[in-house]
Amino acid sequence: MARRWLKRVGGSLLLLLAAAVGVALWYAQAVLPRTTGEIALAGAAGEVRIERDEHGIPTVRAGSDRDAAFGLGVVHAQDRLWQMETHRRIGAGRLAEVFGASALETDRFLRALGVRRAAAAQWLRLDAASRAALQAYADGVNAVLRHELRARPPEFVILGIEPEPWEPVDSLAWAIMMAWDLGGNWNTELLRLRLALQMPVARINQLLPAYPGASLPATADYAALFRSLGLDAGAVQTAWQRLPEIAPPSGVEGVGSNNWVLAGSRTTTGQPLLANDPHLKLSAPALWYFARLEAPGLKVAGATLPGLPGVVLGQNEHIAWGFTNTAPDVQDLYLESIKPDDPTMYRTPEGWAAFETAAEIIKVKGQPDVPFTHRRTRHGPVISDAGTMPDVLGPRDRPSYVLALRWTALDADAAIMAASLAMQGATSVPQFFEATRGWNAPMQNMVVADRAGRIGVVSPGRVPVRQADNDLHGLVPAPGWEARYDWAGWVPVDETPRESDPGRGWIATANQRITAPDYPHYITSEWALPYRQQRIEQLLQARPRHTIDDLAAMQADEKSLAALALLPWLRQAASPHPLAAGARAQLQDFDGTMAADSAAPLIFWAWQRQLARGIFQDDAGAVLWDRSLATRSFQDALEDVLGRGDASWCDDRGTAATESCADQSAAALTRALDELQARFGGDPSTWRWGQAHQARSEHRPFSRVKALARWFELRVPVGGDTHTVNVGRVGLRPDATTGELYLNEHGPSLRALYDLADPAQSRFVHSTGQSGIFFSPLFSSFVQPWAAVRFVPVWPRGAPAQVLVIRPGA
Repeated sequence: MARRWLKRVGGSLLLLLAAAVGVALWYAQAVLPRTTGEIALAGAAGEVRIERDEHGIPTVRAGSDRDAAFGLGVVHAQDRLWQMETHRRIGAGRLAEVFGASALETDRFLRALGVRRAAAAQWLRLDAASRAALQAYADGVNAVLRHELRARPPEFVILGIEPEPWEPVDSLAWAIMMAWDLGGNWNTELLRLRLALQMPVARINQLLPAYPGASLPATADYAALFRSLGLDAGAVQTAWQRLPEIAPPSGVEGVGSNNWVLAGSRTTTGQPLLANDPHLKLSAPALWYFARLEAPGLKVAGATLPGLPGVVLGQNEHIAWGFTNTAPDVQDLYLESIKPDDPTMYRTPEGWAAFETAAEIIKVKGQPDVPFTHRRTRHGPVISDAGTMPDVLGPRDRPSYVLALRWTALDADAAIMAASLAMQGATSVPQFFEATRGWNAPMQNMVVADRAGRIGVVSPGRVPVRQADNDLHGLVPAPGWEARYDWAGWVPVDETPRESDPGRGWIATANQRITAPDYPHYITSEWALPYRQQRIEQLLQARPRHTIDDLAAMQADEKSLAALALLPWLRQAASPHPLAAGARAQLQDFDGTMAADSAAPLIFWAWQRQLARGIFQDDAGAVLWDRSLATRSFQDALEDVLGRGDASWCDDRGTAATESCADQSAAALTRALDELQARFGGDPSTWRWGQAHQARSEHRPFSRVKALARWFELRVPVGGDTHTVNVGRVGLRPDATTGELYLNEHGPSLRALYDLADPAQSRFVHSTGQSGIFFSPLFSSFVQPWAAVRFVPVWPRGAPAQVLVIRPGA
């Protein structure tokens, strides 16, 4: 009897196991996109062919531009649906309804910022062609949701949610968020406000110095200004930390891009070559998705952004183009004074005015809905309504000020879609220049070359003109009730920086200062340090003519000119640490090359991190340092302080002795060696930069879930650093999840090389793979080639690996 019962139970368990295996096998196939055969989809006006190569890169062939946009919506939804869902929810401030209370503060910030409200206003003012492209794209996405979603991607299943229909406004909201990622002057303004409560302006300008060879704009004594407004340390408790912490990251130090273009006189083919590698947040899947679009009058290939129609960076039959970030100062913060007896009013140059106010509801998973009220002033949204306002600009029981943001990307007439579509269809450098006239934000340095041999660079975007009597110059929050701090129009469209066919035969940008000293307009005072640009110029000038393989070698270059500027101090550091001799041996032949298999870069960055902390933390305060300043390398400030031997910085205010800069350097090396010994052992010869400096492509949200991170997150050891051409930004603050130091989470999100003489030689790669399904072979197929600076073809070679035919359906 018992044996018979056990057999029945065992048989039942085997059946359940077999059923579970069967369901898993079915799901593993059903969740992957249909890539062959023929299907009917409502929304297609004519036949659309989707031909994928062996790398999963689709060629969308359509009978019209409208159907090409439809087809791009289809492939994005097939391969990147969860990524699009996160993009939509970020733009709308709807993360908490999926991720719970941990995302509530970010939602509050995004609702206060009003990204989706701005996108909805922009949609109403779009031109007909842009509206048509966005609608066709949304139709393609939604056709997949209605007819082709056989199984939801794993993230939807794990979190228990269903994908929603895509709307054109979702695309516009994501475009605004891309501009946010690339323009972050606001948080530097907030940082200067906090520093001004602790040190004089002259000292802030040493900690956050001007671009090398330039000067910061002369400002009023804003430290005295803020004290006169009552913004003392007791009133302003957490402004500097809370808003930047809960906001999506922007303006991260070391985030930038490279591009360069060579005229035929400087290439072996006699025709231009163009290189581009945008440096952005690394994610799994990658931010970019490669695609090719073909329709009558259109043949273009390159990098697309899931959520947007069209090719953002790439090559068509006539031109190739690539972007780097200009990082103009297009964000200004304003202190808006609240009327003491009526908190619904704020002060303006003409008297008191009412806040524009609206109420919303934020849904929170597993918790009651949260009411939210956002306000707007004449300058823009009140971002301190994110919930930190009582701690920001006044005592908790009677706040005196709110913080409003003026930002070009939120303007209702900001419409880059028309410019983007015109750029991908341009047939010459002059036509490309003309197409950029409608570009608003983010301002980019766009290099371009055509098959007629012309090359050029243009930096389009809406840049504010500040009034002559503005004595703060957008460097710190300004009193909103004084009209002199209002913007006074825009830099004329035809007067943004540009250059065509220079006699030297090449153009390069790497986020360095792109304006000459006599340029008549103010763009920004916060250009990236010029080390990448200087190295690119060294390599371009190293030979008279270059091949496309030479350009690939340049993109792989890992020599840091910034390290060479500080290296003498490290070599002279007289540390008593028992591993100091071994460390010096590793540094003996170090020439600044940040190779992953070398110990020297690891020693250098551990020392630099500790040196900046030792010199600057006691002045800024431990809390401010740990929560904000520790994300910065202070390369320029260190060069200045060490070069001058400035004892006012090098002395540790917490000790009775007077420390010199040499003392600080030695102590920093001792602390660095303690740290490295604890993590990597007692033999410096076995240490490797790549052990600590791993390119981590973060998955939203499962990188934060330990049990899931190993499946959804992608990692690979890499060389380089914040200042190398093959950039790998060095994370100097412990990672919030793992506690690791020196992770590289911002790097070349893609690399591309375009040959105008023979497009078949054009090549590109991005940081993960085409698929967003973690168990697909195409989820991580580009990781190793990307790390090794290898490529795949931009244009298809041979017959397609898979063909899906879409016919119009009901």
